Amino acid sequence: MTPSDYAFLRKFLKERSGLDLSSDKQYLVESRLIPLARAGGLPGIAELVARLKGGSDPLTAAVVEAMTTNETFFFRDRIPFNHLRETIFPALARARANRRALRIWCAAASTGQEPYSIAMSVKEFAGLGGWRVEIIATDLSQAVLEKAKAGIFSQFEVQRGLPIQMLVKYFTQTGELWQLNADIRAMVEHRQLNLLQDFSHLGMFDVIFCRNVLIYFDHDTKVGIFDRLARVLEPDGVLALGAAESVVGMSDAFRPYPDKRGLYRPNAAPTARAAKETMPALKLIASAR
Repeated sequence: MTPSDYAFLRKFLKERSGLDLSSDKQYLVESRLIPLARAGGLPGIAELVARLKGGSDPLTAAVVEAMTTNETFFFRDRIPFNHLRETIFPALARARANRRALRIWCAAASTGQEPYSIAMSVKEFAGLGGWRVEIIATDLSQAVLEKAKAGIFSQFEVQRGLPIQMLVKYFTQTGELWQLNADIRAMVEHRQLNLLQDFSHLGMFDVIFCRNVLIYFDHDTKVGIFDRLARVLEPDGVLALGAAESVVGMSDAFRPYPDKRGLYRPNAAPTARAAKETMPALKLIASAR
């Protein structure tokens, strides 16, 4: 791969997915894109880059998906799911007692283990029995979303983090594969979404899981995403980040949840800014009348 081809791919991937590749990741790009190029009938990276420079091409999405990391497993890191059971669900059950409904967003949901872990956690929490709980799972890759929708996992996948009692309770074995029961699959709605784009159309949420994806973005991209996440999170809602992620020293859109590592609450500032930005439009409407 020539330096100019690598420079183009770094810029291309950052614009399309937010992936911020350092200058020493050329080996990673080659290992993932050379097989893709050859599968598409191209000799190598140079020809692939030429196709991408040509404009709209079916290979565009394939290149982005090939470079996307989809590492995930059930109840990953465990602590956020303990927080759900011990802190988040009890607090929201009290706060939403009249509404008896929750909306949860799992961003960068990959092949489904995380949103399905959330769904099983909802099922296991008695205080939400009979409630309407909507779980939206989004990802940049349509391919992983299709796998997630099927809810079919290998023996290796169900052995990673999934308690045996939940495997027996919520899965059915078919040969060497395990399929998640229909009632759990029905709790999750899968949608393709790029976090770099507007996501206000998803509506407001009580809980947002945005874990282990922001580490791949540069500072400015993270700040922008944090600000937009705050705008779709209820004032008393909760944001859960990955173990290596934090808003501290980066954004004033959130503040740490007291004594709960990885959890954050929205600050009033982003909402106030949003309201302030709408004031000129409201004044114009008023003057027009």
